[in-house]
Amino acid sequence: MNKRRPGPIVVAIVFALLGSRSVAAHMLAPSLLDVREVGEGRLQVEWRTPIVGTPGAELRPVLPPGCRPTGEPTLGMLDAVSVTRWPVECSPPDLVGKRFTAAGIVENRADVLLRVELADGRRFRTVLGAERPGFVVPDRQSSRDVFTSYLGLGIEHILTGFDHLLFVLGLVLLVRGRLLLWTLTSFTLGHSVTLCLAVLGVVHVRQAAAEVAIAATIFALAVELTRSPLSPPSLFRRRPSLLAGLFGLLHGLGFAGALADIGLPDGEIPMALFSFNVGIEIGQIAFVVLILLAAAIARRGVGVRRLARLRLVPAYAIGSLAAFWMFDRVRAVLGS
Repeated sequence: MNKRRPGPIVVAIVFALLGSRSVAAHMLAPSLLDVREVGEGRLQVEWRTPIVGTPGAELRPVLPPGCRPTGEPTLGMLDAVSVTRWPVECSPPDLVGKRFTAAGIVENRADVLLRVELADGRRFRTVLGAERPGFVVPDRQSSRDVFTSYLGLGIEHILTGFDHLLFVLGLVLLVRGRLLLWTLTSFTLGHSVTLCLAVLGVVHVRQAAAEVAIAATIFALAVELTRSPLSPPSLFRRRPSLLAGLFGLLHGLGFAGALADIGLPDGEIPMALFSFNVGIEIGQIAFVVLILLAAAIARRGVGVRRLARLRLVPAYAIGSLAAFWMFDRVRAVLGS
């Protein structure tokens, strides 16, 4: 007996969860604290935080004792993100051993990306959160710190990358049984390859164009979902693993763009790449498991026949969002 696909009610639950945040894919969920040493004891500090933040205590950076602003901050905007920059001077000047944190990070359970670049070129990347609200600048960053930080970044990125999740949802709706495992594996291999090649500089693709292509892959998958089961099988249904792998190559460019924005630690690039990719896969697996569990509950509570009558609802919902993203991204490309 064939395994049933997740029904429209499951998809409605997913869209409710996604819609509670935003229909805009890849919104910068965490804040960013960027600290750059430009001279002995002199810093340039940048603080980026989403305009629509988490309700609760104010989230703001806290500099180490002995570090004070030496000028007025400059305020700016970047999309839906507030950007503040100001010069800082520290005494004593050595940043090694100094602790950076953010007020309100525990109360809001927020994430803050921290980047510290020393004058001699050493760079440190980590994620501050409720479990680890502060970071003491070390002489050298350990491999363990790099692994845990970039693992968390990978999980966070896939779970806030609604376009990638929507494509995975489409695959779950399209493919059944063991073939679903191979299809998702092909998608994983595809985006892993281009993620590594793009981050290492082997492949150069304009990020805005890659985002348009990603939206187009979701729309193509949605169109396939509208086809009648009685129609002659298309290439997508005959070789879902092949096309998922090819489309995964495009999605990897999107992941690479996010990782490029975060930056890679000197001397630990292979570890950072590996752990970021593992984080993406953990988040993707968790999403698929959630969908399959919700599908099983929906089939028992609503019934297979009722769900089958609404087969086209998720296809049109996915296609509508993909079309919106595609046109919006094309407009951004033409306007740049």
